[in-house]
Amino acid sequence: MRAVLTFFFAFILTHQLVGQATYSGNVVDAFDKKYLESVLVVNIETGEKAFTNNRGYFSLKASFGDTLRLSFPGFLDTNLSAGEERFLFVELQDKARLLPTFQVEAKPYSYRFKDGVLSKVDENEAQPQSKKGEISAGTLNSPNGGMAIYGVISYFTKSARQAREYREKQLWHSRRAGYYEIVESDSVRKNLMVKHQLDREIWDALIIEYNQLNRSHQFLDWSSEQVYASLNAFIERARPYSKSRFPFE
Repeated sequence: MRAVLTFFFAFILTHQLVGQATYSGNVVDAFDKKYLESVLVVNIETGEKAFTNNRGYFSLKASFGDTLRLSFPGFLDTNLSAGEERFLFVELQDKARLLPTFQVEAKPYSYRFKDGVLSKVDENEAQPQSKKGEISAGTLNSPNGGMAIYGVISYFTKSARQAREYREKQLWHSRRAGYYEIVESDSVRKNLMVKHQLDREIWDALIIEYNQLNRSHQFLDWSSEQVYASLNAFIERARPYSKSRFPFE
């Protein structure tokens, strides 16, 4: 009986280990696309944890279907489901940037609340031409005093904000379709790894550096052919130095 139980538990453990794979990726601020360091990434099912480095990179083990939770102070938590794609590009939303912007006129000074910060308005700064999407507040011209709020309040309702952010995000992703077609393709990755004799760890490191070198344009409006040619040329230049720069073996 003991032998049967030992075999059973060994089988379960082996099955779990075989089913696991390495999931890695980059985490950036959704607003300015800068890498976020020290983001906590947790596999909810196993409890395994990892933190992003100064290039927003993380790596940890997970099985297909596991939930990966990303947490960072001041940002909204994000949950991802481990799937076929092993390299992830994650954008975290700063909570402060979800707050409405409003301005208070209280002579002789004015104050503005933006991105969670209250600051004094420079009286010499150029005034925006349009108040669309902005809430302003000031004192009423009345003997009884009081305060008035101006602007399209509905612009900041939750449903309107979410719809606007969704449209903007969809547009941004659609302009990167050529990039995703190449970088997220298992067949392209395998072909390039064989062609340049790369292991998975060096491939991931090279992709991070490739993304970093192209942050100025983020591959917006690039065709898949253009991305492939650029990535292939980058690997050809970087491959002779990859062992010294990324000494994983």
